[in-house]
Amino acid sequence: MDLELAKKNPVLVTGATGYVAGWLIKKLLDQGFTVHAAVRDPTNKSKVEHLDKLAEKSAGTIKYFKSDLLDEGSYDDAMKNCTVVFHTASPFIFEVKDPQKDLVDPAKKGTRNVLESVNKCDSVKRVVLTSSVAAMYGDNADLQDAPNNTLTEECWNTTSSLTRSPYSYSKTEAEKEAWKIFEEQSRWELVVVNPSLVIGPGINPFATSESFKIVREIGDGTLKSGLPYLGLAVVDVRDTAEGHFRAGFLKDVKGRYIISGENTSLTGIAAALLPKYEAYPIPRWTIPKPLVWLIGPWVDSTMTRSYVSRNVNYPLIADNSKSVKELDLSYRPLKDSIQEMFQQLIDSGQIPSVSTS
Repeated sequence: MDLELAKKNPVLVTGATGYVAGWLIKKLLDQGFTVHAAVRDPTNKSKVEHLDKLAEKSAGTIKYFKSDLLDEGSYDDAMKNCTVVFHTASPFIFEVKDPQKDLVDPAKKGTRNVLESVNKCDSVKRVVLTSSVAAMYGDNADLQDAPNNTLTEECWNTTSSLTRSPYSYSKTEAEKEAWKIFEEQSRWELVVVNPSLVIGPGINPFATSESFKIVREIGDGTLKSGLPYLGLAVVDVRDTAEGHFRAGFLKDVKGRYIISGENTSLTGIAAALLPKYEAYPIPRWTIPKPLVWLIGPWVDSTMTRSYVSRNVNYPLIADNSKSVKELDLSYRPLKDSIQEMFQQLIDSGQIPSVSTS
């Protein structure tokens, strides 16, 4: 897709106030695009002021459209004349009262509603869907059955359900729905971006991503008694946005792309903070798995004994080679991303500042 030619038409970003969407919109605006930003309430200026500030400093233009994932046809107006649709909107939360209502319906039905609007809009040539590596595996132990114990674009999550890792289940259901709708037509292309745990500073420091909750608890003393060894793959939010942008406009892209910078662990994230933030109550100890199994359910409702058994002390290895080769992505190191994110949380008052003198 010719980038300069693509700029003649607007592009749509759903979930425009989201964590990844903020950096994607910045990239699009800086490149001179007109961005149609789909949000729940365009009149709530406090939710979009950080995007307005981006537009003021850029060569592009932003226009807001009222849209809701669960309302059929609510993306029709936002999509008019757009050539590329970036569907980033989907809840990223772990603790919910009703997994079907709070996670699966917004993810799956929302994807269906967006793509049904795409089917009605002849100008759209490509859709970039924000999925997740969570759509590729349910528990870290699942990778014991993967080739070389490694997560690749060929993997699918077959172990999650409404009652077992419902967030992962919602991402799996949403992505499967997208591929189903795509395969029933031949006019537009679908490219799926599967990020690992997204970290790094937000355009809006008060983003509602679960990532911010995890890092806040690492830094504010909540988890100072220690962490279990839980294998994770992580990626900087800016690299994630760049991956979306390239998936939207590069010519020969297709299928799924794991967007992931580094294979690490929960304890590895804490360790990457310590050299610069040693004065903070960052956890320094790895809690033995038997102890996590014993006390986990009492401390955190998501830390069930079944979850502990199949995740704690298991590494997570994600293969990002397809994104490096086909999207020409390079990735920031974990240390830089997590330290910048941590400092932003301190500066915004979300982690109490500690004197280092």
